[in-house]
Amino acid sequence: MENYGCDMRGMLSFQVLWLLSRKPMHGEELARELEKRRGDKPKAGTIYPALKDLKDNGMIKGEKKGKIIIYSLTPKGKKGVKNAMDYFCRCFGDIFADNK
Repeated sequence: MENYGCDMRGMLSFQVLWLLSRKPMHGEELARELEKRRGDKPKAGTIYPALKDLKDNGMIKGEKKGKIIIYSLTPKGKKGVKNAMDYFCRCFGDIFADNK
């Protein structure tokens, strides 16, 4: 992965919530979607602890279907992703506007 001068790993929970706001997914689907956006696929040791933390905090729920778990947002997660997007836009929106 190319080094862009800063570490974007702190964005993982936000990215997972945002992806799940679009549709429910299992862990491997999330990893593939993250790879498309980040350029590298997060390892299981990165993504599953993040999913566990989001689940423990009531932001997502998991429903077992066969051998896989499909994750989706809870009402708290829906509110959380909206708040996170608002915060992100307040903090970083001018960066994108200034870069045009």
